[in-house]
Amino acid sequence: MKREILIKSFNDLDITELYSILNLRNEVFIVEQNCAYQDIDNKDQESYHLMCYVNGQLAGYARLLPAGLSYHEISIGRVITAPAFRGMGIGKEIIEKSVAFCRAEFGEHDIRIGAQVYLQKFYSSLGFTEDGEEYDEDGILHIEMVKRADS
Repeated sequence: MKREILIKSFNDLDITELYSILNLRNEVFIVEQNCAYQDIDNKDQESYHLMCYVNGQLAGYARLLPAGLSYHEISIGRVITAPAFRGMGIGKEIIEKSVAFCRAEFGEHDIRIGAQVYLQKFYSSLGFTEDGEEYDEDGILHIEMVKRADS
């Protein structure tokens, strides 16, 4: 299986890549999780987009946001592994590559995420720690987590 990671700014995405990203986000966050929310939130244009392809098919994705766009800190969001590619370690690879890119592009600063609570152990295993209380976002329990600059 051939894996390829691409990271592009919004303006460097071609129309096919953008369509694939929005389609995957819609499939997982809106349909699979049965969550009606505004996915297109005007943050994509100022973000970087990490795409993981397996044999030419979009298998995973993450949005990499500069500080001040979603949180005071740098952040990683919209992390997805396509249903057909789960259990292959793609999520771990996406987070590791996302952290490395954010640190290289934005500097050695803390990175904040709004994690779905059921994924808390996964993010903890990658060096993120809880920061705050659980909260409901669009009907799904979340918790903010931070990966410190020195970790």
